[in-house]
Amino acid sequence: MSNHVDPRLAYPINRRSVMSMGAAGAAATLFQVNPTVAQSAPKARNVVLVHGLFADGSSWSEVIARLQTAGLNVTSVQNPLTTLPEAVASTERVLARQDGPTVLAGHSFSGMIVTQAGMHPNVSAVVYVAARAPDAGEDYTELAKRFPAPPASAGIIFDGDEGRLSEAAFLRDFAGDLPRGKAKVLYAVQEPFQKALLAGKTTHAAWRSKPSFYAVSTEDRTINPDLERFMAKRMSAKTIELNSSHLSLISHPEEITRLILEAAGQQA
Repeated sequence: MSNHVDPRLAYPINRRSVMSMGAAGAAATLFQVNPTVAQSAPKARNVVLVHGLFADGSSWSEVIARLQTAGLNVTSVQNPLTTLPEAVASTERVLARQDGPTVLAGHSFSGMIVTQAGMHPNVSAVVYVAARAPDAGEDYTELAKRFPAPPASAGIIFDGDEGRLSEAAFLRDFAGDLPRGKAKVLYAVQEPFQKALLAGKTTHAAWRSKPSFYAVSTEDRTINPDLERFMAKRMSAKTIELNSSHLSLISHPEEITRLILEAAGQQA
């Protein structure tokens, strides 16, 4: 069951929020939900995980251990964070090595990769964890502009074409509900990304034909929670809401694991 919270109750109604809700309605008229996508996922024993910006594959460690304990075969992709085609290709290579139905799950920016690489025939279901979920050919940046900008956006620093998140923004806006010591370790190992990565657009949308699942982070300061809700609703995803920062895969690994297990047709 979805634990959806009415955004009108979670956020005070003011001119800005009214404008964002109006924009969400306008966006909904532009991008029609495919009502034929069945949300009953076939049974899978493989899970492929993809990380987003400001992180590496180890960000899934808490979830990986739990999925392995449940008997699943798990691989965490080391996203190159160079260009979208290269990131998709790295994930497709891992998917090709799987021996049967596979759940593909992505966090944050890697929802772009899940949306594209999820078309691979081995993928039986797609899972988005506080993640981007564009439609085919959609300009995600333009979609995001229909909602108030999240605070983390102001903390991105570029050294030439290489981007990263400042320490202050990382601790406050990216990993805000983690113990400070743990957040600082994660900051120290964040993987820089190439500016060209942000220019990529998906050409397919796996969520239109694969069972889809979404975990909204209600306290997210990296992706607007109402944008997350909009994308989850548009794809008719099985949706859960977590009182979490952007890093729910670390602060709420039990809930994220259960969602992935459900996507794999396994009992949590």
